[in-house]
Amino acid sequence: MKATFGAGCFWHVEGLLGKITGVTSTKVGYIGGQLSNPTYDEVCTDKTGHAEAVEVEYDPDVISFQDLLDVFWNNHNPTTLNRQGPDVGIQYRSAIFYHNDQQKETAEKSKQILNESAQYERPIVTQIISAPIFYPAEEYHQKYFEKRGL
Repeated sequence: MKATFGAGCFWHVEGLLGKITGVTSTKVGYIGGQLSNPTYDEVCTDKTGHAEAVEVEYDPDVISFQDLLDVFWNNHNPTTLNRQGPDVGIQYRSAIFYHNDQQKETAEKSKQILNESAQYERPIVTQIISAPIFYPAEEYHQKYFEKRGL
């Protein structure tokens, strides 16, 4: 199965998700914008509308979509609009790009439960939207931390 998440800089998110048992592959890229086949430099202008994201292939017999959501929620700030730490811009937005109705329902319920739990002082601004075309990032971005021994 496939899941796609935007949670700030894609290097960090790929590094986290790629280590989880049941995740069979990860790919970083761009999703949710107006330009076909965008480059990193174009996305960084904050004018293409794309989010930096990680596309995850996973085995649902080993890990559930909810388990992936738990990692997503707990490893970024879903209450900051178009920002993660020092990174600012629409490309750093918090987003769940669902691939089927079950993922959509699970993501919406998970977000509602977190908002009602008061775990965060501010409301969650994470977008939950149908996954449009995912454009893989340039090769030097793939497995960025792994390539650098980090």
